[in-house]
Amino acid sequence: MHGLRYPQEMGDTHRGSPIGEAMMWVSRITALGLAMFLPAVGGGWLDRRLGTSVLGPAGLILGVGLGLMWIVQIGRRRGMVRP
Repeated sequence: MHGLRYPQEMGDTHRGSPIGEAMMWVSRITALGLAMFLPAVGGGWLDRRLGTSVLGPAGLILGVGLGLMWIVQIGRRRGMVRP
């Protein structure tokens, strides 16, 4: 009997069902969007609590920067971006 294997254990050569592949991309895109959006929301919340106006834009810059790094990492893993 085979145990449950996560996608990172199967490598990029394993292809599942088309619906499974689509769900994997939907979850990646959702996580990426949240990773880019939530730091700005958190920074805006902190700005309102602390009476400042710097943390919202800083969170936006941080979130977008980390999101772009994540996109490049996914692209390199899939052979879409050259190092």
